Amino acid sequence: MRLYLRFSPLLLLVGCGGEPQRKVDNKTAASISVETVTLTEADWPSTYEATGTVRARTTATISAKLMGYAREVRAQVGDHVREGQSLVVLDAREMDSNVSRVEAAHEETKSVIAEVESGIAAARAQLDLAQLTFHRMEELLHKRSISNQEFDESSARLKAAQAAFDMARAKRAQLDSKLAQIEQEIRSAGIQRAYALITAPFSGTILTKSVEPGTLAVPGVPLFTIEGEGNYRLEASVEESQLHLARVGKTVAVMIDGIDRTFPARIVEILPSVDAATRTGTVKLDLPQLPELRSGLFGRARFDTGMHSVLAVPAASVVMRGQLQSVYVAENNIARARLITLGASVQQHVEVLSGLNPGDKVIVPIPRGLSDGSPIEVRP
Repeated sequence: MRLYLRFSPLLLLVGCGGEPQRKVDNKTAASISVETVTLTEADWPSTYEATGTVRARTTATISAKLMGYAREVRAQVGDHVREGQSLVVLDAREMDSNVSRVEAAHEETKSVIAEVESGIAAARAQLDLAQLTFHRMEELLHKRSISNQEFDESSARLKAAQAAFDMARAKRAQLDSKLAQIEQEIRSAGIQRAYALITAPFSGTILTKSVEPGTLAVPGVPLFTIEGEGNYRLEASVEESQLHLARVGKTVAVMIDGIDRTFPARIVEILPSVDAATRTGTVKLDLPQLPELRSGLFGRARFDTGMHSVLAVPAASVVMRGQLQSVYVAENNIARARLITLGASVQQHVEVLSGLNPGDKVIVPIPRGLSDGSPIEVRP
């Protein structure tokens, strides 16, 4: 018992000495001066968000127009090529031979035409002489200066000269037709020869390549895939019940997550059909020319659907800690942290889905050193 009486005053002394000290510390702690905004419901734009994929406006699959072995491959995946730049050179020896053959036939036909022209000129001279002789014989016959036999011989010579002239002209016409045919063959052979050089149809970037030197190129089998650079679209999938929000020419906000950018985009095309499996329609939006854009990026198109009442806080009042979002609320001159769930953001304000009520006083901006439980002084 004496032991108990001896130590109990000490215990009482220790127990009574700590509490007054804590009260003195709370009273002497400096208050942080803050400003607040009182939450009230405000009109907020309602939106519908459709997801989609960035794709190039122009994409082409390049294949050969004739069969042949690849002699040279002059482009690789990722290369930037310009319009008309050569990509593949096919073995064109057989086509070169065809071009030489038809060119030789062309020269031969031209030489024959020169000979026929000389024959036509000679036949024309004979015809002119026969006509002149016939007219003289005709006058002499009227004067009864020659016999009928002599006149008939003159007439026969005229007919023979006319036939020879007509035959020479017919031969020239045949040669002209043959020459035109050969010239067409030359053009055709030249076109076929040009097909041995496969070129880029427009300026862009090589996405895929399936040809190497020695590969047999077959018409219709892809050799390259190329996309036009600098011109991209967002192809968004819109639910059929929301397709009425989209119309050609309308401008909507587009967000591209991969480059963390938001910008306006204009609707340029709405596909007339709806996918029976997903019950969505495709809406295409032209994107501005940005160097960061690439095919395959994920994007979202936001369509305005009207207004509704929400609670919103300034974006500057939100504290982000990992995946948690919170704000500080003034309660009886004490700062209290509140976990909240946020929605969309509009003009430096963020929609609050849960965690706050109308009338709450949210601290903004957040002063340095503020934490949960800090004493505060609200400035008017």
